[in-house]
Amino acid sequence: MQGKISKKADVALSSLLSRQDYLVVQGNDLARAFGNLSAFEHRVLDYCFSFVTKDSKPDEEYSVNAIDILHHLGLTASGRDYERVAKAFKALNEKTALYLRIEENGVKGIRMTQLFSHIDFFQNGSVKFLFSTESAPYIFDLRKNYYSFKLRELARVKSKYSLIMLKLIEANQIGGQNPVTIKGAMEDWQGWFLGANRRWPAGRFMRDTINVAIDELYQKMGLVFTVTTLKHKRSVVGYMIEVTKPEENRKIKKVIKAAETDTLMTTQHN
Repeated sequence: MQGKISKKADVALSSLLSRQDYLVVQGNDLARAFGNLSAFEHRVLDYCFSFVTKDSKPDEEYSVNAIDILHHLGLTASGRDYERVAKAFKALNEKTALYLRIEENGVKGIRMTQLFSHIDFFQNGSVKFLFSTESAPYIFDLRKNYYSFKLRELARVKSKYSLIMLKLIEANQIGGQNPVTIKGAMEDWQGWFLGANRRWPAGRFMRDTINVAIDELYQKMGLVFTVTTLKHKRSVVGYMIEVTKPEENRKIKKVIKAAETDTLMTTQHN
């Protein structure tokens, strides 16, 4: 009887992990977790992340004023823009659920938690926020890697897909590696850029997400991209993108290369 119950529970867990409306992260996957956020929400989140330093503690509460965020984003201190900031924090509270793979005494499971422990928004525009205990280690790791780009540089980037691409670059960089290689199945890429609930045909996805990101990052940050389209027969099954950073690409032109492979890729979640 116990065996049957255990098997049913395992089936339930497998179903939970495979559902498309959940984001399951492990390791430094915060860089891949929030495709469901808008560009403005991404920028507000990045501003929050920028408060974390090497001396930060997991239980540290951070304070900022909405007007500082508006100035950073080049916006006016109007009632409408204050409302945009307030709505962005509301969205960050609602859209940043985390699903962490765990294991206890050899038994695998999933921990359902949040990026923020709390966000306090006051009528004078003051904002206080605390990251959750579970998310803090991943934020510190993301801060160490992703914020090799300066916050002022990130403020120049307008598209949310460009911001996501930057996070993917840093999440996939090992040491001083240049170029950086990002590889994934179509399901991976769509999840990273669109979130859990939207999926687009391959042509539209390339045009409206990847091309948008690489064009802006090439123009504004000098990043050079080589895109290899991975195919099984005639179907696009994924992409491999090599990114060369400015110090190595002064004499290199942007290249987009399509190539086919007969190996069918499978979705991977590290």
